[in-house]
Amino acid sequence: MSRVSGLPSKRQNEIARFVMTELDAEAQWDSSFKTSQEELSALAAGALVERRRGKTRKMDLDRDF
Repeated sequence: MSRVSGLPSKRQNEIARFVMTELDAEAQWDSSFKTSQEELSALAAGALVERRRGKTRKMDLDRDF
């Protein structure tokens, strides 16, 4: 922050807006993950069942993307 304080106020404001946008986005991700744990757990359990039944295959990055 000491480096930022030496910048012109216009640049300081740009940096502040950027940092605040990043903090808001991170808070949104945190909230999304907290409220979706049950759904994520169910999806993971389903994937394990499919794996045990032989319904999955190793991903081939050259073919699959």
